[in-house]
Amino acid sequence: MSRNVTVGLDGSPESRAAAEWAAREAKLRGLPLKIVHVWEPVPAPMAQAPLLGAETRAHWTERIPREAAEGIALRHPGVEVTTEQLNGQPSDVLAGAAKDADLLVLGSRGMSGIGGFLVGSVGQSTVAHTETPVVLVRAGEQAADEHELDPAGIPSAAAPYRPVVLGLDPSHPDDSVIEFAFEAAARRDAVLRVIHGWNLPPYYAYSLPADLQLHDEISRAQSAALAEILEPWREKYPNVQVTEESRSGSASNHLVDAASGASLVVVGRRIRRNPFGAHIGPVAHAVLHHAAAPVAVVAHD
Repeated sequence: MSRNVTVGLDGSPESRAAAEWAAREAKLRGLPLKIVHVWEPVPAPMAQAPLLGAETRAHWTERIPREAAEGIALRHPGVEVTTEQLNGQPSDVLAGAAKDADLLVLGSRGMSGIGGFLVGSVGQSTVAHTETPVVLVRAGEQAADEHELDPAGIPSAAAPYRPVVLGLDPSHPDDSVIEFAFEAAARRDAVLRVIHGWNLPPYYAYSLPADLQLHDEISRAQSAALAEILEPWREKYPNVQVTEESRSGSASNHLVDAASGASLVVVGRRIRRNPFGAHIGPVAHAVLHHAAAPVAVVAHD
């Protein structure tokens, strides 16, 4: 298996933003970039229409990835770029292509008037059906968006990276998710901001409103559990600055809030091999739909 970063491209603005992000990530990782263009089968009657004839389809399936590869090679010197044209249902084809990749990158439309993502059916289905890490990049994402403002207060890709944010539940930690986040922070020389959201036990609703001692005890216990999980990772990655935030409340809300100042948000997705369909989990689902930064979903058992 040849290691690479794979990006799905259909010519849309969101997929072009994803291709640019994937090229930057490939350079950080020292890997080649593969551009996969999927042509969805057209019903036979439509395929015979003059504007959808075989020659027209062949022209566009060849032109879109070729022009994208040429542009990326110019803008990202040193990144090896290859293209592949495939036919079939996009989510199935992209999930298949991801098996030969270290990372799959997809585009996601920006929500008009609302910060964050609008993850379409193709992106959501692909995330749910592949065990390869997937990054969703919103339309309009620019290289400077991943970086702090320069000393003059101007967005600049030459400034340091914004923090990488990791959503972590100490009761169900997974090494692959944690490692992905630490590696991402190390490659960017960025701070790793680890966020854990927890809820009070149901019986707390029946206790006295002024019982702050119980709240503080639970808070200290949650913070201690988070620190214990991260201790060996701090030792493994001594050059990565880590901040820990354990707060009461919705984990997805905390992560969406943190995304506004992040270069990348990392969340886990438990693999559910269900013959009746796959799911990505409520936290990952909420973050994918509302986070303003690129989101990496890492599948785990």
